[in-house]
Order: sequence, then C-alpha cells, then structure tokens
Amino acid sequence: MNLTKKLSLTLVMSLTAVALAGTPKATAQNQQRQPTPNDTLQSPRVSGDKKATISIYAPKASEVTVSGDFSPGKPLPLTKSDNGVWSVTTGALRPDYYTYTLMVDGVRTVDPKNAVIKQGINSLENVMIVPGAENAFQENKEVPHGEVRQVWYKSGNLDMMRRMHVYTPPGYEKGTSKYPVFYLLHGGGDDDSGWNSIGRASFILDNLIASGKAKPMIVVMPNGSMPASAFPAGTAQTDRMNKMTDLYTAELTKEVMPYVEKTYRVLSGRENRAIAGLSMGGLQTLDLALSNPDLFNYVGVWSSGFFGPTIDVAENKYAKALKDPNFNKNKKLFLLQIGKDDFLMDASNKTKSLLDKNQIKYQYKETEGGHTWINWRQYLNEYAQVLFK
Repeated sequence: MNLTKKLSLTLVMSLTAVALAGTPKATAQNQQRQPTPNDTLQSPRVSGDKKATISIYAPKASEVTVSGDFSPGKPLPLTKSDNGVWSVTTGALRPDYYTYTLMVDGVRTVDPKNAVIKQGINSLENVMIVPGAENAFQENKEVPHGEVRQVWYKSGNLDMMRRMHVYTPPGYEKGTSKYPVFYLLHGGGDDDSGWNSIGRASFILDNLIASGKAKPMIVVMPNGSMPASAFPAGTAQTDRMNKMTDLYTAELTKEVMPYVEKTYRVLSGRENRAIAGLSMGGLQTLDLALSNPDLFNYVGVWSSGFFGPTIDVAENKYAKALKDPNFNKNKKLFLLQIGKDDFLMDASNKTKSLLDKNQIKYQYKETEGGHTWINWRQYLNEYAQVLFK
C-alpha cells in the first residue's frame, strides 16, 4: 500500500473513532421504538360465522364508536381493553361489501389498519368484504372485462373542468358496433368514482354481459355534485336543492350527453338511452325525466323522491310532461325502488302521489334495508338486465 493510501485510511479510521467516542451508548437503544399492540393489530377481521370485528389502537381515547352499513343510523360503541385497543364485533352479516367510519373522541377517522377506501367529495370511508356466494353477481370473475375511463371535459355550463367515469363493454376497442347508453348517477356526498368503486358497476356489468343477462352497453357515470361556488352563502335548503337539480339537468343535457355522443359509438334515440340514480341522483333523474321526457325510455329512481317541493310546486314545474298523453307510451320502464327502512320514504311517497294524480304509469318495488350501497348494487344488477330489450 502506498503512502497516500495509508494516510487516507488512517484519517478515515480516526474520524470514525472520534464519531463513535462522541456518541452516547444509549443513542442506539433510544432509536429502537418500543413495540405496541398496534404493530400486530388486524382490522377488520371477519370470522367464519360472518361476524366482523373492527379494532383501533387508541390508548389515550375516552370514547370510540363505529358507523357503517351494518348498522345504519346506529353507531356501535367500541370497548377498550387494558392494552389500549378498542374493539367491537358485529352480529352475523349477510355476505356483501360494507362501508364504515370510526369516531374517536368526536373526531371522524378511517380505520388505519384497512387500506381499502371509498372516496367522497369531502370524506373517506373504509370498505370491508364479508365473503359468500351472495357476492357472486359483483365479484371480479374470470370473464371478459370492459374498460373504465376517467374522462375530463370542459363544462361551459359551469365554466370549469369536470370528470366522469365511462364504462365501455368488452370488445368495444376492437369493434365498430354502436351501443345503447346508460347514464348512472351517484348520491349526495359522492363523486363520479362512487359507482365504480363501492358500487362495483363495472364488475356487475361484466358479469351480466358475460352470462347473457344484459345487453352490452356503454355506462356513463358523471359527477352530479355541483360546485359550492354555485350556491351563495345563506341559500335556503329548498332553493339550493332546486338550483342544484336545474344546474345538473343543464350539465347532463348540454355538456355530458353531447360529449358522449360525439366521443363514443352510441346509438341515438330515446329507445337507446336509460338513466337511473340513487338518493340525490334519483332526484336528478326525476328532474331529467320530467323536464326532458323525450330523452329516456328507461328511468330508475332509487331511494329518492322530491325532497323539497310540494306536489303542487312539482306539478307546476313538470306540467308539460305530466299532461303529455304520450308520456306513458314513451317509457318502457319507469321504476321507483326503495328500502322499507329508508329515511327518504316520505319523499318517495310524495313522488308516487304526484305520479298517481297525473296517471303516470310506474313500477314500485320496496325492498328490505335502508339507504345503503347494499341495496343500490342489487338495484343496478336487476335494472341492467331489463334495459334495451
């Protein structure tokens, strides 16, 4: 070894020795974090008897609850163990996908041990699956799959960029055929991702098309949430709802539909168009169907109805459609569907009274359950099977 290398090695060893000498022996130990029960905690845990245990490590919390589809409107209290882990076990659950959120000392939070998330416009929820044969209609099966695109477009109506999700059926990219189009609307608090995430729309359509139970179709899932800037501070709830429906009807008819018909291979005419929506999307569907009666032959209103207007107000607004002798002839399906425990049952009954008074034909189906995605996925599965036939 030459002199230069020897000097360099000596310098490095000297500096290392100084650094080690100046470091307290306890430093390495201090860097080792003390283990906690959170390190091995699993949540949620679904047992063989279909019960779900949800847990969170929060040793300094004084109260923890969980709200979810498994207990609509009734938060479940978690119990704290000596090691700082809070837990609750539900009763046996029907196999399905469930959303839930935790409340820790009054602060809404997600389950940090569950990475499966449903996103809304201003909130997050966890998703858990209770496995079982009942989920077959919405599972990711080994069948031909369509594609779902996130599509951005410029809305002149709202003077902003907007997004929608668009499902094209298997074979669309390689073919030249035109397809009927189904506009599928989400509820309040969600955005255009809702139907394809927790709603599992693409898997439901894939499975139905593969089994021959549904015709291949394009499904457009727009963003139905209007920007907050459209509603000045202090706007009354009824006025806000009326403006929201008017804005969205203009958005769909003047922006979304023209974009879809220009961009995708869709069949024209109301006989090749369907629409359905849940909750807020159901109200928007009603407004679109009654203010533009020539657009859709198939209409589905799920867990919804007229939230604000009296029957007289709605009757005046939609007089042209309600008095049109051809309205019933032009609708192959006008469906109202709701769970018997849904908090919007009064709104649904108000809508039925309006339609009955004006002799508008519709089908009404009341199911078990309440205002949850558990119902809406089932509604989509049933509805898609009768479209365009």
